[in-house]
Amino acid sequence: LSKDDIQTGTGYYKEKWRGDEVNPGMASIKIENPNKDIAWGAAYWQYLQDLDKIESFEDTPLKIKRTLYLVHNTDKGEEMTEIKEGDVLHPGDLIKVKIRLQVDREMEFVHLSDQRAATFEPLQQLSGYHWQGGLGYYQNPRDTKMNFFIDFLPRGVFVLEYPLRVTQSGAFSNGIAELQSYYAPEFSSHSEGMRVEVK
Repeated sequence: LSKDDIQTGTGYYKEKWRGDEVNPGMASIKIENPNKDIAWGAAYWQYLQDLDKIESFEDTPLKIKRTLYLVHNTDKGEEMTEIKEGDVLHPGDLIKVKIRLQVDREMEFVHLSDQRAATFEPLQQLSGYHWQGGLGYYQNPRDTKMNFFIDFLPRGVFVLEYPLRVTQSGAFSNGIAELQSYYAPEFSSHSEGMRVEVK
């Protein structure tokens, strides 16, 4: 490591290794401070993965599960069938997204980001405050995701849902849904990813 690699003022620097260079011994880090002054630092291990191959993460007080449903209008009213990986959709299909949140403690200022496939277009295009299933939140549709800003998240189980329309054919990654506390980011969780096929 040369002095040119270290950022002036903060001391920040980054090391990168290719996948074939990584080994189990790299999980152990030793840090020495040669000065008498207090030093602060952090280390993180980061890797990249295709969105549709990400598995759900629930080892925190926050648990999140996202399910997609295909909506059918019948003589008996609206019926929904769960969309599984490998199911084929068609342009014009109506999709309902259901996001189940489970929290074991009260939390404030929580952000939920639900990514969506490029073929999905939200029916609700305007931002605004909503009340659903005992939970109040500000909903903000964006080009690639739907944001939910929750001021106060009580302890319990909550289900949020919103509709999407299938717009074009192809094979798409549907991304993941992420839930994180703004001021305690260690409290976070995410759903698994999946692929969507439209013919």
